[in-house]
Amino acid sequence: MNYASSRLTPVKPSASAAVSQNAKALKAEGHDVIDVGLGEPDFDTPAHIIQAAYDAAKSGQTRYPPTGGTADMKNAVVAKLARENNQTYTPDEIIVSNGAKQVLFNAFMATLETGDEVLLCAPYFGQYKDIVLILGGTPTVLPCSAESGFRLTPQMLEAAITPKTRWLLINSPSNPSGAIYTPKELKALGAVIAKHPNLLVMSDEIYEHILFDGQTFTSFTDANPNLRDQTLIVNGVSKAYAMTGWRIGYGAGPVGLINAMVKVQSQICSGACSIAQAAATAALNGPQHDVRMFNKAFEKRRNLIVDRVAETNGLTLDAPGGAFYAYIGCAAYIGAVTPKGDVISDDVAFADYILKDAKVASVPGSAYDLSPFFRISTATSEDVLNEAMDRIAVSVSKLTPKEK
Repeated sequence: MNYASSRLTPVKPSASAAVSQNAKALKAEGHDVIDVGLGEPDFDTPAHIIQAAYDAAKSGQTRYPPTGGTADMKNAVVAKLARENNQTYTPDEIIVSNGAKQVLFNAFMATLETGDEVLLCAPYFGQYKDIVLILGGTPTVLPCSAESGFRLTPQMLEAAITPKTRWLLINSPSNPSGAIYTPKELKALGAVIAKHPNLLVMSDEIYEHILFDGQTFTSFTDANPNLRDQTLIVNGVSKAYAMTGWRIGYGAGPVGLINAMVKVQSQICSGACSIAQAAATAALNGPQHDVRMFNKAFEKRRNLIVDRVAETNGLTLDAPGGAFYAYIGCAAYIGAVTPKGDVISDDVAFADYILKDAKVASVPGSAYDLSPFFRISTATSEDVLNEAMDRIAVSVSKLTPKEK
């Protein structure tokens, strides 16, 4: 019996989660596997945030929260957006959800009609496409090459917009490439969008606090205040505050959109965990020194992986400007032959080879709709990253290059 509906047919499981599962299976068999596939900080949640959750539970904050978010959490988001992003929002323009991914889902479910197009800038977080497909939308993939810095250009955007285009989704800093849009680049995209008043913009800013080389972050609405009523800002506490398991994300946008998203959320899960919201409130309102400490560690790891890739024959890497990933080019090894005689046909085969030979779990670039690359997470210790690159270097040295 087939239990799944037809809407799930084109949807694939999370690539990074699948890689992590494969790595765990190999570990269970006794193999020494390094898993750099999953994007999760290796730091513990700061103590003052955990204390806030404890205090909330002890004080009786254990009942149903408001569907759209507690007053304290919404006010914390409003204050954060004013303080860090130069944006003025009111609490009724905020929604709090079970992670940033639910904010995305709520927004698409609230707004998409069957066949509406969503523009995705490849490489992109794979679940963007799957959520659109589940909800009957049409993902339109815009390949943003390494030569373009993995960033969308105004010319590409203008050429891609049709009467059916409902959303543009951008992610800066980007998962998986680490690309960051400058204020000038955001304004140039905004000039195109301003000509299309029915086009909405979803700006995923979950990695805004993980920036390198002294760069500062600019929110899409800060660069384009005239597009505020066409824009949904998506963010959360998972990455910057090492709170992946707390499952708190938030969105900021026009009241009509937020109300529609709250209506969706009310039918799926009601409000996000009250205790986790208290913790997230403390994260946003409290001291930020842990965020800065985490960022320094991520930058050191970025520098390490850039150097190690440069030392490894045949691999390429544009230094990520933010986030905690390395999107490594492996074009030189497509068509190469393994010691067992297998041909590396694509980046999926390459990632499979280094998993089996080097015992290093990574995610192939095809999961992000831009090949041939593979992604590793740098949200782990320098020792682990060095060991992973040592193993990868040995494995690629065993490959026989393709004939020219």
